[in-house]
Amino acid sequence: MRVVFMGTPDFSVPTLMEIVGQGHEVVAVYSQPPRPAGRGMEERKTPVHQAADQLGLPVFTPTSLKSEEEQEKFRALDADVAVVVAYGLLLPKAILDAPHEGCLNLHGSLLPRWRGAAPIQRAIMAGDAETGVQVMRMDEGLDTGDICMSETIPITEQMTAEDLHDKMMVLGADLMVRALGALSRGLLTSRPQAEEGVTYAKKIDKAESRIDFSMSAKEVHNIIRGLSPFPGAWVMMTIRGKEQRVKLLRSELADGAGVPGTLLDDAMTIACGEGAVRLAKLQRAGKGAMNADEFLRGADLTIGDVIT
Repeated sequence: MRVVFMGTPDFSVPTLMEIVGQGHEVVAVYSQPPRPAGRGMEERKTPVHQAADQLGLPVFTPTSLKSEEEQEKFRALDADVAVVVAYGLLLPKAILDAPHEGCLNLHGSLLPRWRGAAPIQRAIMAGDAETGVQVMRMDEGLDTGDICMSETIPITEQMTAEDLHDKMMVLGADLMVRALGALSRGLLTSRPQAEEGVTYAKKIDKAESRIDFSMSAKEVHNIIRGLSPFPGAWVMMTIRGKEQRVKLLRSELADGAGVPGTLLDDAMTIACGEGAVRLAKLQRAGKGAMNADEFLRGADLTIGDVIT
């Protein structure tokens, strides 16, 4: 099939690679424009843009698809289908209608639960037992299109957003090429989303990432793993007489009780409003991630200290 691929982050790359590997003709790749990044703030191409360059595919990086000029350029590609994976730009109706078979989106949840920007993080933060990836026919709504194909993924108690992201992007790539195979044979069917159970995965606000130990241990644990590694849940600790911001990257539920935020033992167990969590992986500002024992060797924390 003649495919236009639209995607931006690492999550999108396996799907692009699978589509090319399955012999489909990718006539163009759309991605977000290069942006300043790194210490030198040099313009850096997105992961999808870099992958497309390696494959020798033409890449377009408009800042908007609302102009008639951009829409005409898109229509001129004469695509059978557009595949959209975490692209990051709104697709106007003229774009949605341009490919002969419409636009297929790969979404990281079991719709209608977690429509929106951060479905991976929100599913873990909410303590969901499962999630999934779905191929959806796009319409003008926010993740409201009909569902074509689905795969369910269990969320284990220790799974972080990074773990789930990596599992989803591989499974999602396979799901999308299966959907394209069915579409090419005229066998891809779809069903409307359920009207009940709609939830929205709003973008993560920085204010949400500071841990409040007055919450239950389970809530704290879910937030830590749901925000790991980015943007990263964090607390303030007094280390060698100086208040420092510390990211919490992995944790586990633990036994213990005390004033919320109190360090209960020499294994980084912290009291919560109900129960306790053991901080398993931490990162001080300007340093690499460390396991708890390594972190404690470089800090002067003592049992009874309160972490905020």
